[in-house]
Amino acid sequence: MSRNAKEEIRLSDHFTYGRLLRFTLPSIAMMIFTSIYGVVDGIFVSNYVGETPFAALNLIMPYIMLFTAVGTMFGTGGSALVAFTLGAGDRKKANEIFSLILYFVTGLGALFMVIGIVFAEPASKLLGADEAMLPYCVQYARICFVGAIPFSLQYVFQSFFITAEKPKLGLYVTVLAGVTNMFLDWLLVGVLRFGLAGAAWATVTGTVIGGVIPLIYFLMPNTSLLRLGRARWYGKALIKSATNGSSEFLSNVSMSIVNMLYNFQLMKFAGESGVAAYGIIMYTNFIFIGYFFGYSMGVAPVVGFDHGAGNTDELKNVFKRSVKLIAVSSLIVTALSILSARLLAMIFASANPDLLEMTTTAIRIYSISYLFTGINLFGSSFFTALNNGKISALISFMRVLVLQILFVLILPQFLEITGIWLSIVMAELCAVVLTGWCLVRNRKRYGYA
Repeated sequence: MSRNAKEEIRLSDHFTYGRLLRFTLPSIAMMIFTSIYGVVDGIFVSNYVGETPFAALNLIMPYIMLFTAVGTMFGTGGSALVAFTLGAGDRKKANEIFSLILYFVTGLGALFMVIGIVFAEPASKLLGADEAMLPYCVQYARICFVGAIPFSLQYVFQSFFITAEKPKLGLYVTVLAGVTNMFLDWLLVGVLRFGLAGAAWATVTGTVIGGVIPLIYFLMPNTSLLRLGRARWYGKALIKSATNGSSEFLSNVSMSIVNMLYNFQLMKFAGESGVAAYGIIMYTNFIFIGYFFGYSMGVAPVVGFDHGAGNTDELKNVFKRSVKLIAVSSLIVTALSILSARLLAMIFASANPDLLEMTTTAIRIYSISYLFTGINLFGSSFFTALNNGKISALISFMRVLVLQILFVLILPQFLEITGIWLSIVMAELCAVVLTGWCLVRNRKRYGYA
């Protein structure tokens, strides 16, 4: 190997298990840490502000995430296209596309900020906020949308740091943003008692750090593969980035829609406590699936680079090793979630025995889905990296939207609230069949198996 082989891993390298884990570890840690500092928001709100503001936060969150999904779409889809272009040997064009995507997402973020603030109240009512929850929903949403531009950029940079061969730098920025968020949660909510508004401002401040520092880094001369500068108009590249990342966009949008439906069903079968329990599950869920998201995000530029370079032998190697790593980690994640269910529920609901029991049971049932989630997320991300947004979107659309809606509407009619918790398990189980079929059917087309 060349100089600093143990320090610097290149997209063009041959990947062993150890090298794969080393290269993807920063993105795995980044996603897990992002999930953890999101959990801290919920801990402070639930323990220092109250159950109603906590339920309101969870009720309005799908509306907020609906708009920020664009950053994820252009981050994953754009980085796949840029990695492919780098693999094909055209670094100048790769940087022009990279710059165009960032400028475009900045403009969209400004538009979403205005829309999000203006429609916060009608959106809250549409989501089912009652008289007690409505002011909290509106307050939290409007403050969060102040940071719509850096929020969108933060998600874009999470993917592009990996493509730029600087995954560790992406991790450092995320940790700094997260520590800032958590410190301000403690100060504004725990000490100064600014309530839900304090938690919102803590989130906005963290996202400003996560979005602005990478912007400065890529504007300055740096040692990465990418540099933010003059962009050329590549309309087809924007469309390709959007279609590549359509699965991630659909996944986020679908998740928002499905979360709304879950909340409607929970209000019907369990009331405000059911919404609070589901919110707790979502916080813990993000931590456990952070590994799968992070690994899939981390390995995607490698897949895109090898595909662009026509290196099918290495593509086969990365695919084979990735599937094995995902299979083993799925068993570990499922076991950890089941074993820690009560402890996790106590962090949020120790003062409410009924909510504690409901949440503990719900987490244990929900945990079974992790047996299948990993391969579904990897499969979708893998096709995004191959610049096949259609198959990637199909997997995400069926997994997150169609199947979950189907089961969350049907199962509660027979199993009541237990049916709601089982809906995700059945959706992931059916989706893994679809993912496997797509992987087998396209193996010869792309030469990965």
